Amino acid sequence: MPTRMLEDKPRVWLVSAVESMEMNISVSGAGNCNLLQKTKDSIDELSFWTWSDLLVALKHYQDSPRTATSSGILEKCLDSLVGRLAMASEVTPCASTSSPDSSGLRISFNTRSTQSSKNGLFRATWWFEDLSALNPNLIEMLVKSMVSRGYNHVIVSGFLFYYQKSKFYTASSDEKREVLEIVIDMLYTLDPSSISCKSFFGVLRPVLRSNISKSCRNKLESMIGSQLDQATIDNLLIPSYGRSYLYDVNLVLRFLKAFLRDGGSELSPIRMKKVASLIDLYITEVAPDRCLKSSKFSALVMVLPDSSRDSWDELYHAMDIYLE
Repeated sequence: MPTRMLEDKPRVWLVSAVESMEMNISVSGAGNCNLLQKTKDSIDELSFWTWSDLLVALKHYQDSPRTATSSGILEKCLDSLVGRLAMASEVTPCASTSSPDSSGLRISFNTRSTQSSKNGLFRATWWFEDLSALNPNLIEMLVKSMVSRGYNHVIVSGFLFYYQKSKFYTASSDEKREVLEIVIDMLYTLDPSSISCKSFFGVLRPVLRSNISKSCRNKLESMIGSQLDQATIDNLLIPSYGRSYLYDVNLVLRFLKAFLRDGGSELSPIRMKKVASLIDLYITEVAPDRCLKSSKFSALVMVLPDSSRDSWDELYHAMDIYLE
């Protein structure tokens, strides 16, 4: 183990011990014997700490956040860690992060640049596994710091998806809910164009089986709705858990309302027509459901303006199926 790590680990633990004993000036009564201040001064040498040292400190303090926050050490560790990530990304930029498709992190290896692409992916994501050991509260602080520094949103979103999946292997239902809420809240702070619609639907699946807050659910539905023109029919055929009809029509209607609301006057005719075509296919799929209420069927038919359709043939076909 490096000498620096041996020296710095005890410093982290020492600050906690000193703070818990309140060994400050008022207690010791002698400014030159203020152990807490001297220990904090040594913590200020974070720029000399290794990556492993910072991880040890963060893992230690996530179990005692009140002490860490009051001393400011947690923020210093996070700031130093994010600074190193930012510097590393500037030195070794990854070309694969220019596209949000599939979280922006899946690369096609059917080109001559296979090896360089793999190396670029590793340079951009090597830290994912290390930081996935942090708890949701620290992840929130970490992502906010990365966003404030202008870190690549494609990489940040890729880490959030990685974090959610890695935590789900051993998490309880309550822990899964907490992870999902943090991931959704942080995704909501990113540029939507940096995240693929497919990735949002990947988060939606566990959300439908968990009791997350209504606020987080609304945020996820809004993000999906804003990219509805990128969705596929398979994305929308979501089972209606605990209800009589086959598919969750109410959820799709909320996606549509979010698409119309968030797009506003900026919705191009091309995007509108893509969504109309998608919804006509969806209506055809749900039309045979005998339990689907006429009010829900009508809502699907009427939610988009007439100008969004070049042809009504698919919709008329769906109506015939439903009336039969």
